[in-house]
Amino acid sequence: MTSLEKTRAICKALSTRKAKGIVYLAVEDKTSVCDYFVICGGSSKTQVKSLAENLEEKMRKEYELVPRRLEGVREGRWAVLDYSDVIVHIFGDQERDFYNLERLWEDGNNLVRYED
Repeated sequence: MTSLEKTRAICKALSTRKAKGIVYLAVEDKTSVCDYFVICGGSSKTQVKSLAENLEEKMRKEYELVPRRLEGVREGRWAVLDYSDVIVHIFGDQERDFYNLERLWEDGNNLVRYED
């Protein structure tokens, strides 16, 4: 599975659980950490936590992919799932507005708004 295929599978999984504002950014030319960031939102701490837990389960069951690291899932404000070449950020509304990762990493050509 390529990085882009993995990114799209992650976006689809998040979309089926009603994640808000799903975008992905190609960052392979900007950092050696990963190839893509996936960014989305949940409307509550419960939804952020649920999105992260469901994504982890779906990726494990359907693709045998397990994140190298998980952060923030229990708190439900900002969850990060590190799938090596794809890093997923699931934000609560206030955290997404505050950190605005899209603005930090976008160069005008590398941001894609995910639509089913």
